[in-house]
Amino acid sequence: MGLIGNPANQAIPEKNAQFRFLNPAQLLLALALFGLPIHAWAQQPQAPQIAGPPSPASIHGTVVDRNGAVLEGARISLTVTQPAAPFESTTVSDNSGQFNFASVPPAAFQLTFSATGFATRSLSGVLHAGESYEAPAIVLLMSTTASEVRVTASQVEIAEAQIKVQETQRVLGIMPNFYVSYLPHPSPLTKKQKFELAWKTSVDPVSFLVSGAFAGVQQADDTFSGYGEGAQGYAARFAANYGDNFIGNMIGSALLPSLLKQDPRYFYKGTGTRQSRILYAIANAVVCKGDNGRWQPSYSAILGGLAAGSISNLYYPAANRDGVRLTFENALFGTASSAAQNLFQEFIVRKLTPKLPSFSSSQP
Repeated sequence: MGLIGNPANQAIPEKNAQFRFLNPAQLLLALALFGLPIHAWAQQPQAPQIAGPPSPASIHGTVVDRNGAVLEGARISLTVTQPAAPFESTTVSDNSGQFNFASVPPAAFQLTFSATGFATRSLSGVLHAGESYEAPAIVLLMSTTASEVRVTASQVEIAEAQIKVQETQRVLGIMPNFYVSYLPHPSPLTKKQKFELAWKTSVDPVSFLVSGAFAGVQQADDTFSGYGEGAQGYAARFAANYGDNFIGNMIGSALLPSLLKQDPRYFYKGTGTRQSRILYAIANAVVCKGDNGRWQPSYSAILGGLAAGSISNLYYPAANRDGVRLTFENALFGTASSAAQNLFQEFIVRKLTPKLPSFSSSQP
């Protein structure tokens, strides 16, 4: 029996040796028995991902009036109702009517548009991250209340400003051309303004020079021989010429227009066909605008010519005084002269007048 039956001679397995020879299934079972998650050794831990802030956006657009003309200086206020804290910003439209807000947080927003004389308007929307929002054309309408108050309160001042501009109008920079308006919609003149304009025209140095030049020509031709020759004859002819101009201005351009509420100025047309402008200029010899803005017969000019011709009989030589018939003939001649002068105004004078304001022409 010897060594084979002796248990002391048998190979004794090492302690816990069975754990070194576990197959994969036994290993998983062991991990489960010890309470360890199976995926703890099968997966590598990953670092948590942190989301960055959303990309800022922008808002831009254009502000115009009801006619499509761009509005410069309009005030635009932006309010963004983001959850963390409201975002507010303000800007104004540039000379092309455009505005721009950059670096705007994406969220619900509201734009408020305002400008002097215009009604306020608002626009709302939602801005997304990184979006470049193009606002539709913002049309601001005139504020009816503000417009009425402004026009009513400043009508006299507006007319006064127009006169100041007219008094700078000189043909070739020399000859006064105060009775022409290039404004499309001029304000009517007050009685005082009509007399002031007539007075300034009459006392302008050029008026004295023109009267003196005519007197010299008449002296050379011995016109109105009853005045005689020499310095005395020249002075009488000068006084007669200047008297004609002065009386004609004060009666036909100030006194009668004030009484009859008519405007003595010529309103430049500047648009339309050549034929329409010719007819307009000729018609203005017998029609004029009333202070109410309506066209009407030019009683002031017609009666003013007759009155000036009648008064001239008081200081012209007896042999040269006009009778009633000749006075009416001269009045008709004066009307024809006015028509020719209006044609000259409509097609030539503007080109010969330097430094005219760039008024936009319009149908008067």
